Amino acid sequence: MHPMLNIAIRAARNAGGLIQRSSENVGQLSISKKSKDDVITEVVRVVEQEITHVIKYAYPDHGIITEENGEQKGNDYTWVIDPINGITNFSHGYPQYAVSIALKNKGKTEIGVIYDPLKDELFTAEKGGGAMLNNRRIRVTKQTDLSSALLGTGFPFKQPQHIDAYMGMLKSLTAATTGIRQAGSTALDLAYLSVGQLDGFWGVGLKEWDFAAGILLVQEAGGVVTDFSFNDKYVKSGNIITGNPKMHQAMYQLIEPHVTELLK
Repeated sequence: MHPMLNIAIRAARNAGGLIQRSSENVGQLSISKKSKDDVITEVVRVVEQEITHVIKYAYPDHGIITEENGEQKGNDYTWVIDPINGITNFSHGYPQYAVSIALKNKGKTEIGVIYDPLKDELFTAEKGGGAMLNNRRIRVTKQTDLSSALLGTGFPFKQPQHIDAYMGMLKSLTAATTGIRQAGSTALDLAYLSVGQLDGFWGVGLKEWDFAAGILLVQEAGGVVTDFSFNDKYVKSGNIITGNPKMHQAMYQLIEPHVTELLK
């Protein structure tokens, strides 16, 4: 196992322990929204701090990108961290959130870790080394029939300029598939896709920390990932379509007619 993957796993598990202890209290809070938001912000800060500490102790020269603190520049290696992916779920006691950690070398993702502390499920991937769930090799599904497919999606919250386009995509894919799930954690959606629990996923206006680890998982599990223009500029656009090659193609054909200039 790559030594940097070991560090990512240690950081994710440490973070998961903190999240578990915090979740027991957050879901029971009966306080004002502002006070609860302050508590959630502090939980995120502490969890992010723990992840950063583990990484920086091992690799002090590495850069770090997080939602809360932006980018801390370093050498050619950069860690992309989401301490609690699915923070709205977490704040409501809804059991669908995870730690997401990815490592990039000169812009290319080499390591991805997604940890679900509630289920103790650890998804890991190394570039060229495959994807695993709790040390068991995983693959995307072989489903090619869209009418039998179960898809995941990421809704463009707080992005009203994309709502109409997204609803067009949702309408087309809802009519064509057996079901669509919007669970509120892109990291877990991509993890479930990599292990074959979803057949495909698409998202609009996502952030790099939402999908950096998950995309590597899907790719190493045999999946294809593109943006809405059928290329690999998804970090810039935040728009992704993913599944096995044939499922990806089938989804793309229904999504493409709804893609606006803003989404290209």
